[in-house]
Amino acid sequence: MKFYKEVTTKNIWTLFCCLLLTFTFIIGCGDDGDDEPDPTDEAYDAATMLNDFANTVVLATYSDLDSKAGDLLAAVKALEVDTTQANLEKAQQAWIATRTPWEQSEAFLFGPVDTQGLDPALDSWPVDHVNLQSVLDSGDDLTVDYVAGLEDTQKGFHTIEFLLFREGDQRKADDITERELQYLVSTIMNLKDSTSQLRLAWAPEGENFSNTVASAGEERNAVYPSQSAGVQEMVNGMITIADEVANGKISDPYNEEDTTLVESQFSFNSITDFQENIRGIQNVYMGKFKSDGQGLNEFVSSKNTELDSRFQSEVQKAIDTIGAIPDPFRDSITGNRPAVQAAIDAVSKVQLTLEQDILLLVQGSEFN
Repeated sequence: MKFYKEVTTKNIWTLFCCLLLTFTFIIGCGDDGDDEPDPTDEAYDAATMLNDFANTVVLATYSDLDSKAGDLLAAVKALEVDTTQANLEKAQQAWIATRTPWEQSEAFLFGPVDTQGLDPALDSWPVDHVNLQSVLDSGDDLTVDYVAGLEDTQKGFHTIEFLLFREGDQRKADDITERELQYLVSTIMNLKDSTSQLRLAWAPEGENFSNTVASAGEERNAVYPSQSAGVQEMVNGMITIADEVANGKISDPYNEEDTTLVESQFSFNSITDFQENIRGIQNVYMGKFKSDGQGLNEFVSSKNTELDSRFQSEVQKAIDTIGAIPDPFRDSITGNRPAVQAAIDAVSKVQLTLEQDILLLVQGSEFN
């Protein structure tokens, strides 16, 4: 019994020493982790990014859109006064120029453009030839107020496109009727009213929705009660247009082999439209329009540099792959199907990365 007691005491003392050393090691490891925290666990202050998105990207884009819509109106009024071929071609170029900021703005189709019904009023498509001709054949006075009351598919960008371009071939100024000029001028005046309304909805001198976005997470911000909510809105806007381009604008006419489903079919501007949509994603992600700001890329890079680099490459590849489709797009949906499918795949990759990587990264991160 004495031997048993001595061995037991020795074993207990040895076990106690081992436990003490183990406890000391664990505490030491915990202290080291506290001294050098994982930077991915730190809260990210998105205030500058949200402010630059609202002002450097969105408001700047809408301001450019409104300015170019004014140029388009001036060009068409000049055409009305002097219906020459040169003036027609100037008006056509002004329409194309106005499309650029609008198509880029489709990367953020939320806020006033949605709640005030401005998106469908500006850009409903496809338009119906018969529907438009019924307006021209009517005896109604084609005033701005009359146009404002028409169906969305009887006004906006694509009604103007139809009147300026018709079927993609260069239209002759001599073929434009006085009735068409009246419809054209009133429709563009209505479009200009909508672009001005949209700019003012975001501008400080108007409804100042830019401040609503920029102040996400601040007290009394009911729209975006957290910075995370504001950043997720940015990402979801990009997801929406990537989905529309891949699974609607390109895929629908491609799958149906139906040229009437092609956006901007009369002007042969479809491929440029699709590219500008993806450039809109690029603008939001990089925080730029005509000047540079802080973009979402800085947040993503701070968490995952490989993801940032990969996504930037995917976006540029999508732009380039769309551009590789032979013009006009309406012919390529049947004549160059591999090129069209490659563009669908490239844009779908952008959408997938936004949904499965970037949005999840935002949702899983802590913001100030």
